[in-house]
Amino acid sequence: MLTIAYIGNGKSTNRYHIPFSTKLKDKINIKTIYSPSGKKDWTPLEGVHYTTDIKDIYDDSEIQLVVLSTPVTTHFSLATEALENGKHVLVEKPFTETAEEARALFILAKEKGLVIQCYQNRRYDSDFLTTQKVIESGVLGDILEVEMHYDYYRPEVPENTTFSKEESYLYGHACHTLDQVLSYFGEPENVHYDVRQLLGEGRMNDYFDLDLYYDKLKVSVKSSYFRLKERPSFVIYGKKGVFVKHTKDRQEEHLKVFYMPDHKDFGIDLPEHYGVLTYMDDQGHYHEEKVISEVGDYSQVYADLYETIVNGKEKVIKDSETILQMEMLEAGIQKLK
Repeated sequence: MLTIAYIGNGKSTNRYHIPFSTKLKDKINIKTIYSPSGKKDWTPLEGVHYTTDIKDIYDDSEIQLVVLSTPVTTHFSLATEALENGKHVLVEKPFTETAEEARALFILAKEKGLVIQCYQNRRYDSDFLTTQKVIESGVLGDILEVEMHYDYYRPEVPENTTFSKEESYLYGHACHTLDQVLSYFGEPENVHYDVRQLLGEGRMNDYFDLDLYYDKLKVSVKSSYFRLKERPSFVIYGKKGVFVKHTKDRQEEHLKVFYMPDHKDFGIDLPEHYGVLTYMDDQGHYHEEKVISEVGDYSQVYADLYETIVNGKEKVIKDSETILQMEMLEAGIQKLK
């Protein structure tokens, strides 16, 4: 068993982590949850020690892994502290505020013989996995363009938020989609950044459009807080056709209504959510068909990390990918004020 502790007891811990770590009952044991306030706004887990003293984690030799589910401004200091106390660390997105901080943490972990990585659960989104399946089927031929959208209509958020890097849309949401791109397509040859404050200088960054270039392929990552009607989650253009996946992975949708992973249909797409594949075959025949969605599962991050810490397997979420993402987030936000 991998015995773990959480630092932070808010929405991130209880909605996006615990439902998936507790799913792996044969691999993961949650022993302690720390929060400085001691508040328990979420249903406490039976048999788990809740504490306001962080030393209860650091002084416990049974705890091997510390999961940081706290604001990004605390990630570097808390991760450093956990590593200095001999704990492996899993850090929520975005990993740190800067690439320099990320590099420092990976160096420290290596010196200590420990593992630290980012919680990139969106690699296990259903829509992303389905898109990979379509690309790898070859029916679209050479892939020419990929469009990825992560849209909201929440004008009240930017209207009530002033600019800060850690509260930017780029940092808060490109950390999902950029990781998907870098994990699948690798490091781009060139990047064009269009990162805006639609409400003007001094206001929240509420829009971004990043173009990543790979030889003849362009991958666009686009998001806005002012899209009353969302753009498709994925659009893939190839020489022979196109694949459009309108709806996003449903795990978050279900979590928000407390429909948990212990249900067999948790996060599963219905036929109306399936993407549409349209292409010309080698005989010049036109095809249009729905593609049954792959099953997403955020617990796979914990399963992967278990294999790394317990069985010594290579990390799935590479240090270089995390550092590159932080460099790109920094580059994209630097001109905003």
